[in-house]
Amino acid sequence: MKYGLLGEKLSHSFSPLIHKQLGNQDYGLFSVPKEQLAAFMERRDFSAINVTIPYKKAVIPFLAVISRRAAAIGSVNTVVKLSDGSLYGDNTDYMGLAFLAAETGISFAGKKVLILGSGGTSLTAQAVAKDSGAARITVVSRQGEVTYEDLCRYRDSQIILNTTPVGMYPKNGERLIRLREFPDCEGVLDVIYNPLMTPLLLEARELGIPYGNGLLMLVAQAKFASDLFFMGEEALLAKAEEAFSLRAYVEQDRQEIRRIYRSLFSDMCNLVLTGMPGSGKTSIGRLLAEALGSPFVDLDEEIVKRYGKSIPEIFAEEGEAGFRDKESLVCREVGKQRGIVIACGGGTVLRQENREALWQNGRVYLIERDLQQLGTEGRPLSKDQETLRRMYEERMPLYRAFAAEAVKNDESPEACAAELFRRFSAFSEETGKL
Repeated sequence: MKYGLLGEKLSHSFSPLIHKQLGNQDYGLFSVPKEQLAAFMERRDFSAINVTIPYKKAVIPFLAVISRRAAAIGSVNTVVKLSDGSLYGDNTDYMGLAFLAAETGISFAGKKVLILGSGGTSLTAQAVAKDSGAARITVVSRQGEVTYEDLCRYRDSQIILNTTPVGMYPKNGERLIRLREFPDCEGVLDVIYNPLMTPLLLEARELGIPYGNGLLMLVAQAKFASDLFFMGEEALLAKAEEAFSLRAYVEQDRQEIRRIYRSLFSDMCNLVLTGMPGSGKTSIGRLLAEALGSPFVDLDEEIVKRYGKSIPEIFAEEGEAGFRDKESLVCREVGKQRGIVIACGGGTVLRQENREALWQNGRVYLIERDLQQLGTEGRPLSKDQETLRRMYEERMPLYRAFAAEAVKNDESPEACAAELFRRFSAFSEETGKL
């Protein structure tokens, strides 16, 4: 490989996909243990690389030339080998983060900014916030000058930016703070892109606070890095001396970044169906999965497969509480997956943890069907029409709050699936924001 991403653990990186869409077919992954980093950098067996956790500061001693921007930040995420074999370093995370903030309408100007984490990406975030005119920048870390125990002094923070890996796959669901403790918060950015929605962003969505995830930043910084890879040595060295710029891109760059972002988002985002038992989620989900070319997961079927018992048997042996515990475990694991169609059980919506697990990578749609058309056969909690009616009245507010949109299933599963396909495609094309 002539090009690639340098890091310690990279099995789930999306960078090769992005660079292939940028036209670079010779881009891969360089997973290098810490004890082998020096040998890798001295060998220089590459034309250009991106750098990620935990090497954004560690590669600097190996560079002969470093851009003004990267030197001031103290963090490098792009390295290009020059004609004499020496290495040039730059920081395109800076432009990537500035692009993310601009595209999500979040401004640092005059704001009190709280940055979670003190690593290489934090240094970049501090530079962007400072150059954007932030009124106050506070960096919080586990062992720094300001720790998480000190956060009570910074409840007035207005922009919160996570630069840590907390909440990143495979440790989905972890969090450092709760936004409800920051009443003045008006914008949240998270550099994590797997999952698409960390608990921090899910809470921002719930509270109606503008937010942005790391996928758009990842694509933007890759575009700017790719430009450096291929711009030629003379232009590259000239760029090294350029002053900082928060908007050093043209509309053509923006359109390409958005195109690649939408493509990735469409491939990664799950389509989640919720609704009453008997509303047609499974049959519609199978049709959608076939139309999208995606795997299909029925949560009830997954529970049966996992535990080797039918759902009525689980209810009979362990009661509803036992079944719900099993359901939550399956939700937690299925929700981590990407690019699939998921049909929820009728009661999946009852637990907040299930809703968060399914929203982290998914767009949720409510399948609506008239009460008279809902079946009761083989369903342990809706054995008759009166029980079904009470359940309908109790659960419908939860379904509506859980779902982004509702679609009627009053004609045929095929018609409903076609409408969902249209809406999901339009959503992915238009905004790609959960």
